Amino acid sequence: RERRRRFMAKTANKQVMCEVLMEAAKKDKDVVALCSDSRGSASFTPFASGLPDQFVETGIAEQNLVSISAGLAKCGKKPYAASPACFLSTRSYEQCKIDVAYSNTNVKLIGISGGVSYGALGMSHHSAQDIAAMAAVPNMRVYLPSDRLQTECLTRALLADDKPAYIRVGRNAVDDVYEEGNVPFEMDKATFVTEGSDVAVIACGEMVKPAADAAAKLKEEGISVTVVDMYCVKPLDKEAVVKAAQNAKAVVTVEEHAPYGGLGSMVSQVVGSECPKKVVNLSLPDAPVITGTSKEVFQYYGLDAEGIIKTIKEVL
Repeated sequence: RERRRRFMAKTANKQVMCEVLMEAAKKDKDVVALCSDSRGSASFTPFASGLPDQFVETGIAEQNLVSISAGLAKCGKKPYAASPACFLSTRSYEQCKIDVAYSNTNVKLIGISGGVSYGALGMSHHSAQDIAAMAAVPNMRVYLPSDRLQTECLTRALLADDKPAYIRVGRNAVDDVYEEGNVPFEMDKATFVTEGSDVAVIACGEMVKPAADAAAKLKEEGISVTVVDMYCVKPLDKEAVVKAAQNAKAVVTVEEHAPYGGLGSMVSQVVGSECPKKVVNLSLPDAPVITGTSKEVFQYYGLDAEGIIKTIKEVL
């Protein structure tokens, strides 16, 4: 049982999403999945093989992927369109804006291999602007789940509504932030992973785990850190931001994104207007990212636990 637990504790969020969608699709024929020659990358191969009548392959045609999804939604289907985040958020931006968001169409856009997941493939395959781009579109919600357990909760919640959404997930398996059977989840409400009084760290996606690890290490040194899992980047849980900031001396945001228009910018706006405090934004640089694995890139830019600890100590 312990071996199984350790194995399950490191799973890619995209894989969990496919499993939940397959479970729902077997009961509801209106649930359909679409890919742009990306079923393998999206972990949607089991869906395509097991439910071929509910799967659409568009080939490498991201604009068509989004428009076809919108058309299916208007016919009463519940489409989940998966494509690399770097292409979905750029090549098909107009279709996401007009066919999905402007028309308030029930399409769930899944940006796979988000951030720097593609590693050595470089800037062409990195998506460091997608949070800013998608969040700027009216009616478009933006979510970055932090682990497999939260991804499962989020996917089930999205299956229950009929609004557009963009969900960014990484390519690699990630460690658990939460425990099985104990996942505090409320739709569009941030989760307080830890609560402290010195610094508030607000993170999203794969940055939540290193933030939690940093908080645990700092606790041993007598530094008290609040960690907020802001999986719902839009709509941003402003109440959680204010609560975290009011109880801290400073705020640190952590995101796998460019420094402009993402989580850091949004949190800074709220803190600046509601409860002015020093805010430090940890992010990828405003420059082509170095080549390397996600782990190497995070370490280089101080987005791992040690880098977060260093920033927190500097802030204090």
